[in-house]
Amino acid sequence: MLFIGAFFCSKFPAALKIGGMTLTKRYAVNNKTSIVVIGNGMVGQHFLASLASNPKKASFQITTFCEEPRPAYDRVHLSSFFTGKTAEDLALADESFFADNGISIHLGDKACVIDRTNKTVTSEKGVTLAYDKLVLATGSYPFVPPVPGHDRKNCLVYRTIEDLEAIANAGKSSKVGVVVGGGLLGLEAAKALQDLGLETHVVEFAPRLMAVQLDEGGGAMLRRKIEALGVKVHTGKNTTQIIDGEQCVNKMCFADGEELETDIILFSAGIRPRDDIARACGLEVGPRGGIVIDNQCKTSDPNIYAIGECALWNGMIFGLVAPGYTMARTVVADLAGETASFTGADMSTKLKLMGVDVASIGDAHAKSQGALVYTYQNGAAEVYKRLVVSQDKLKLLGAVLVGEVSGYGTLLQYCLNGIDLPENPDSLILPHRSDESVGLGPDALPMSAQICSCYDVTKAAICQAIDVGCTSIGALKAETKASTGCGGCGALLKSVMDCELNKRGFEVNTDLCEHFPYTRQDLYNLIVVEQIKTFDELLEKHGKGRGCDICKPTVGSILASYWNEYVLAAPHLGLQDTNDTFLANMQKDGTYSVVPRITGGEISPDMLIALGQVGKNTNCTPR
Repeated sequence: MLFIGAFFCSKFPAALKIGGMTLTKRYAVNNKTSIVVIGNGMVGQHFLASLASNPKKASFQITTFCEEPRPAYDRVHLSSFFTGKTAEDLALADESFFADNGISIHLGDKACVIDRTNKTVTSEKGVTLAYDKLVLATGSYPFVPPVPGHDRKNCLVYRTIEDLEAIANAGKSSKVGVVVGGGLLGLEAAKALQDLGLETHVVEFAPRLMAVQLDEGGGAMLRRKIEALGVKVHTGKNTTQIIDGEQCVNKMCFADGEELETDIILFSAGIRPRDDIARACGLEVGPRGGIVIDNQCKTSDPNIYAIGECALWNGMIFGLVAPGYTMARTVVADLAGETASFTGADMSTKLKLMGVDVASIGDAHAKSQGALVYTYQNGAAEVYKRLVVSQDKLKLLGAVLVGEVSGYGTLLQYCLNGIDLPENPDSLILPHRSDESVGLGPDALPMSAQICSCYDVTKAAICQAIDVGCTSIGALKAETKASTGCGGCGALLKSVMDCELNKRGFEVNTDLCEHFPYTRQDLYNLIVVEQIKTFDELLEKHGKGRGCDICKPTVGSILASYWNEYVLAAPHLGLQDTNDTFLANMQKDGTYSVVPRITGGEISPDMLIALGQVGKNTNCTPR
């Protein structure tokens, strides 16, 4: 009996075989609830971090399985791997996290069997663990269309760091790369191929890019901007087979009879929930996949939870990280005996795709009954904006922004908090109307307004942090974790902080940069009132020094939007960064690649000769 009591101590393996009997570790002897987490991706790690910071963490014994060779890392910024970031840079937890919090992690070991009767989990390496509560954070896998030839050489996916390493190796001997899929991940993958110096194509089955987030006008604007960067876009294409190429390793054959040769094919045609382990043990799954959960993220087995992209709530799979984080916090609260519910999530997004700003909010496709639509398009400045409002024009239902997304934070708060719109809703996307103010200051936001969706940080939480001494952005981030996820709420966070500090009597520096002691709005007003048309004139009258990479593009944007002038016109050329000015991509080793603009993709012999002569004169290496 003494031996058995000693065996069920956490110092011993989870399970031992003695003769034909398997002994499985249980933690009831120390009155701890045994929690096993399957999956250590971004959502699984957020669950662990939230549980570790919970006051009741001492009552839990926590173990997690991670089938990858390294703990969780930032998949949102995977493309930065090709611009110099390392796996360590992308890591979400340092090596001490698990030891410091008493969490056991099984790296490189995939959980493969759940025995719900005996409440155990068994891994591929033969580890068997008993659980009181089980959390499935198995995530998703890339969907690869089952076309003949999809498994040929250099047909890859874009999901893990190992995938990126395989892409980088393939790129060393390749000239052309194709991404199958024109969604968020597809365009990220296209950026990766460009960073490798490959001629890059995007093939999309739908009639436009980012069909889920953007309407037809927004998709068309995004396409023009991406093609101007040298990426060739092919929409409405159905791949029927992949065969040997004549000039490249592979050839893609389309249903319309066209063909496209390429060395590398990256499949980024969407994701599918990883629910196989749940299916195998009899948990309820949806007709099209996904582990069915309720508002507490419990599956059909009350002792098993599911969170993130593997979970199906109310018939929906949430493919963004923020809803997964909300699910994780809901489970932590439920385990701690607190009241919490997951009741859906806002799927609004703001991101930069290949240097192009794109944002989508709420009902971007105007599917709501009686919805009204306002659209603004500036072809010269390559800006597209669309508002979807309620029939009475009082509430914002959705929005699409391409090329200029500075109003995203304001529009999102209008939408999420049901704030009444200005008398003329279109003033939120049109150039400034002198007779109406449309700004939505932080004071207009209720205390319940969500500032950071990744970590569910409200305005009230920001104010409380300021009251206890957090008077800088760094301190606020450390205290609340706001803007430490995707970072999209950074501007709004600073706006709220500045407003609250000002109300508390602190002196707030709102200067745009060291060269201009003004805010962006102040500079806009100066340009309008004094009819200033160049950066040099503004600098001479109201600034100092030579300018920087903060004030130059800011002033360039103001001048272009107010005077409706081409941003690359001679007076404004120096205000743009190298990539935008020269259609060149800077490499991490200091070199750069230039992608010539060829209108419509049509090229004559004379144009080829001209390009060759330029390459010869500048000692460029064609690829």
